[in-house]
Amino acid sequence: MDKFILRPEDELMHQPDASKNFNESVYTNGFDDKTGVGGWMRLGNRVNEGYAELSVCLYLPDGRIACQFQRPSITSNDKFDAGGLSYKVIEPFKRISMTYEGELIIVEDPDALRDPQPLFANGRRLPGHVSWTHEASSPMHGGEPTSDDVVTMYGRDFSLGHFNQHGRVRGRIKVGNEEWTIDGHGWRDHSWGPRYWQVIYFYRLFIGNFTNGDGFMLLKIADRQGYSRRVGVLLVDGQYEEITDLDVMTDWTTARDPARVRLGVRTARRKAVIEGEILKLAPLRNRRKADDQTLVSRIAEGHTRYTWDGREGYGMTEYIERIEGGQLAGYPL
Repeated sequence: MDKFILRPEDELMHQPDASKNFNESVYTNGFDDKTGVGGWMRLGNRVNEGYAELSVCLYLPDGRIACQFQRPSITSNDKFDAGGLSYKVIEPFKRISMTYEGELIIVEDPDALRDPQPLFANGRRLPGHVSWTHEASSPMHGGEPTSDDVVTMYGRDFSLGHFNQHGRVRGRIKVGNEEWTIDGHGWRDHSWGPRYWQVIYFYRLFIGNFTNGDGFMLLKIADRQGYSRRVGVLLVDGQYEEITDLDVMTDWTTARDPARVRLGVRTARRKAVIEGEILKLAPLRNRRKADDQTLVSRIAEGHTRYTWDGREGYGMTEYIERIEGGQLAGYPL
């Protein structure tokens, strides 16, 4: 029996359950094949809490980051459209689009994102526009688990339903009077179910694309007891190969940020060594109050240039972990 089921209607909205923290979200990224310019956008509907999580993060050629993070109010889960960010399914499993129209905060020094209140209050802002279309270059991957004993990608208490896909991306980014064309590749996902970021003890996620259409999505995720899972796929000649093993080696900066990664990957058909250089890191965080505590997670979003068998491509490195007693849960692993 298949472990997951995925239906065309899963591209659309799902009925929220009674969980306070029900979240339905879409994420897309896209990078130009030649210049590497691009970024990512995410909209997560938390309708039972009355707001959406809006995130736009763009990596510009001169090293600046243009971003926006908001919690616009929503009253229903009937669409992805809040705060100027919208997502549309053009053809299920084959073509989607995502668009943002609104202000962008210009970040000259990414360290300002570590404690962002002054930046959000006083940072320079410019009008922005981002729009791109994803056309499938891979099968769909994931879905809803078919039984209670199926282990999902992030764990059963974090986005129970989840699917993702690599794609061909075309679009444009405009920040103030500057504009860039995106003609390249990217990745997208769609998830639904209860979600708190702090459920993740720590994980390392790697997403990459190459000009010939190959790519990968690789995840190492660990729990508080020290048990870790390694899941993901290599995309080769338009088909996904599930990984059977993954080794992750990270070079760190003095600020405990990932700077370079070396990935050893095995599938039933091949072995691969993939190296990544993090070109620009957005050191983000998420906070949540629970009883009399404030739980904090580091969410490090790295624009990354990858090398695989002599080919160069672009994508993302994402390191998420709890911060407890001032310590990063996963560092230096």
